[in-house]
Amino acid sequence: MAVSGKKASKQFSSSTTSMASDEYLQIYCQPCDEEGTRCPAHGYCTDCKEHLCKTCFKAHRINKFTKKHTLLDAANMPKVLQQPSTSLHTGLLDDLTLPCGKHPKEMIKFYCNDHTELLCSVCVTLEHQATSCKVNYIPDISGDIIDSKEYQVFLNAENTTSDQFRQILKDVKNMTHKSNNSLRDTLVVIKTFRQEINQRLDELERQAVDTVKVIEQKNNKHMKAVETTCEEVTKSLKISSDKIKQLNTTKQADKLFIDLKLAEKTIKDMEGKLLKLSSNDIKEHNFQSNDVITNLFKTEKSLGTLTQKTLKTECQSVQIQSRRSSHEGEICVKTPKDKYMCYITGITLLTPDLLIINDYKNKAVKMVDTSSQSVSDQLQLDDQPFDITTVTSTKFAVTLPDIHTIQFISISSNKLKKKHTMKVDGKCHGISCYQGKFVVSFYHPTKLQTFDMNGTILTTIDGTTKFKGPWYITCNSSSIYISDCDMKTVTRLNWQGDVIGSYCGMSQPTGMSLSDDGTVFVCDWERHVIEEISGDCSTGELVLQDLKTPRAVCLCGETKKLYYSCNAWDEKYDNFLHIHNLSYT
Repeated sequence: MAVSGKKASKQFSSSTTSMASDEYLQIYCQPCDEEGTRCPAHGYCTDCKEHLCKTCFKAHRINKFTKKHTLLDAANMPKVLQQPSTSLHTGLLDDLTLPCGKHPKEMIKFYCNDHTELLCSVCVTLEHQATSCKVNYIPDISGDIIDSKEYQVFLNAENTTSDQFRQILKDVKNMTHKSNNSLRDTLVVIKTFRQEINQRLDELERQAVDTVKVIEQKNNKHMKAVETTCEEVTKSLKISSDKIKQLNTTKQADKLFIDLKLAEKTIKDMEGKLLKLSSNDIKEHNFQSNDVITNLFKTEKSLGTLTQKTLKTECQSVQIQSRRSSHEGEICVKTPKDKYMCYITGITLLTPDLLIINDYKNKAVKMVDTSSQSVSDQLQLDDQPFDITTVTSTKFAVTLPDIHTIQFISISSNKLKKKHTMKVDGKCHGISCYQGKFVVSFYHPTKLQTFDMNGTILTTIDGTTKFKGPWYITCNSSSIYISDCDMKTVTRLNWQGDVIGSYCGMSQPTGMSLSDDGTVFVCDWERHVIEEISGDCSTGELVLQDLKTPRAVCLCGETKKLYYSCNAWDEKYDNFLHIHNLSYT
């Protein structure tokens, strides 16, 4: 409130201003004033305890959160600015100062329970209408948050998560140190191997050189022998020739005749020796390299292979601890609405007291109260549901393979209600939700796809060589697990789609459930067992055996109860959820 003709104080809206009776009072719109705009008041809301201009007054009547408020026109509104309430509710209004990520000029004031999102008024108007979402005004629901169970759960989760990240950092530092040490050791091995190769090549070279030298010595020895013989023969023939010439000159016919005949015989003998000397065994040599060695250096691309062994953090290295189980009983899930015997293909846990199950044959989802051990609500679907996943504590999603659809369902006032659907391009079977992302498996064509909450495809993983029959899937921060009924394995992928583990020895793996410590519980339909597999898929241990064709399984980490269904085509088993208590031995 300000005196007409005077400049009003910018802080006028936070206090009551008293004026002299002869002064003309001018009151301004409080919401507009908070935004930096000065508009004359046209009315007053007794619920909000605020003066409103003509625009805000009109909007107040239309907005779904304020249209039931009591409004006073200009004639009946208070003539002085009202002192803000000191209630908790008003205090919270002053705290609503966080800008909306989508609409920076608007403050976050609302919360959508279905999408678990904080909203401004524009978000509510454009994307979260009352007909499709359950939206609350934050001051209306925040009063019980102080020292609440949710607050305590958050603190515990924050401490746990912080400890995990500190442990991971410690583990990664240790593993990096170990890896670098192994690389230094590897360099030593490489150099040693190279030295061994050099030594072996030197040895082979010496052998070749020695062979050459032996042949050379043999050649030289033979040449020396020939040279000696030839010199002796030519010297002897020269002496004989000179003597015969002398006898011929001196006309000594008798001696000439005798020496000539002897010389002719000697020459004949020499011809045989000459023939023997001319038939020598001397050869010309060339070097032909070893084809194996030559090809080795041509074809081989490396000295060897760097073998690897994955080092694991403490949370990855969790080993299966032996468990002891005890049968607790069954919950009958057959209802008067059912036309057929139950065929439970999927189970998910919303809270320790609340399970949701898929009844494939009866085309329904059922809400099971574990405290009263009864079906508290049932919702009929457009087609047969296969798998199911929790989205929030009041929302879940089921796959409808034959109509290529994912149906979202919410819980309000203990009743199941269909929400929106999401069409997909194949027979969707398994589904799992983790931190706002959905992973969906498809049988025809065989693939995995990840989606965001709006149904946008984030990645597509072709299963041609990685998996063949991905019935069920479950996931956590580091892994996606697939129960492959065709390959008879549980296959572990990372979020990039690389195979990082596989557990064999299954016969017909079906439903799965992740434990808090990272192990995976898997139903094996044909072996009639439920097996617990380590997070890295390296080991497994039977938890329950001699069951009647177990199909779907769900573990409650808080109560240590294991729920599973049977598809034995026998009403004594199929119409019930079976319960076992688990504990470590």
